[in-house]
Amino acid sequence: MKKTSLEGFISRYNLGGEIESVKIVSDKAGMSVKFISDDKTLLGTVTSEDAEFADGEFGVYTTSQLKNLLGVLDANINVTAGSAALEFSDNSTMVNYMMADLSVIPAVPDIKQVPDFESEITLSDEFISRFIKSKSALNESDTFTFQCKGSKGEIILGYSKINSNRISIKVDCTCTKDSVGPISFSAKYLKVIRVRLFWGIQRLTQIEFLLKLIALAPKIR
Repeated sequence: MKKTSLEGFISRYNLGGEIESVKIVSDKAGMSVKFISDDKTLLGTVTSEDAEFADGEFGVYTTSQLKNLLGVLDANINVTAGSAALEFSDNSTMVNYMMADLSVIPAVPDIKQVPDFESEITLSDEFISRFIKSKSALNESDTFTFQCKGSKGEIILGYSKINSNRISIKVDCTCTKDSVGPISFSAKYLKVIRVRLFWGIQRLTQIEFLLKLIALAPKIR
């Protein structure tokens, strides 16, 4: 299989190093992984139609180590599954990645009912660039806050009910209500996701890119 295909799959759930331990499920239809962040604020699923990975269920405890091992291989690799390890090889090199017992991989709950979303926000590359700069300027801010009034939306870093250092960024949005929010979400994940977001006032966010992702928002501060 193409190494870039596997690396792309991994990067979509790894989210810049935020997600380390997952169970990869692979069959003739392709690969999939469900994941949950350590702080339980992010829940997601990544799928790939690449069916060249070995079939089975594989526990990956340290994704960063797997990425480092793949880095020594050429562009085209073979993947085989042993009793306790995954083997990746090219024409001259073979690496062995020890699998984790599935019992030590964090259990990922199912979202039984996704609510109707009340706001749709388009996040452009320009917005993402401005957001990252703003997050760096207010590095102590762990959340960002969305609110929409009269069809005018903004995302705020440093939001508080009292006066505070803050940065407000206007966003294009469509809301089903005259007023939505303020509602706050973890800021660190947005820095590594450049997508269209669908917001729900019930503290759920659905993110769509080549995968489906559900984020559970923290409490409003």
